[in-house]
Amino acid sequence: MLIQILITIFALFAIISLIRTKKFLWLFFWLIAGIIVWIPNATNTAAQFLGVGRGADLVFYASILILFYILFRIYLRLEKMERDITKVVRKNSLDKTGEE
Repeated sequence: MLIQILITIFALFAIISLIRTKKFLWLFFWLIAGIIVWIPNATNTAAQFLGVGRGADLVFYASILILFYILFRIYLRLEKMERDITKVVRKNSLDKTGEE
């Protein structure tokens, strides 16, 4: 019971901050997390529908997939930033070479 209250409070703080920043995908995630905490049988029903043994296993598998997706997106963004930095440094270097 205490863990449900703590997760709900954390989810509410996350939801409030996400409403301010208009990050609706994360808002959806925290709403689902808040609901699942209070209705744990919902994960069992979804797990049975998807062919997974238990609801906790489904949550674990989904968490791993989400984390890998986030990691992939961060990697792509980092690669883009590196390309952009390289372009700026090259342009800056060529501009300085032309001034001398």
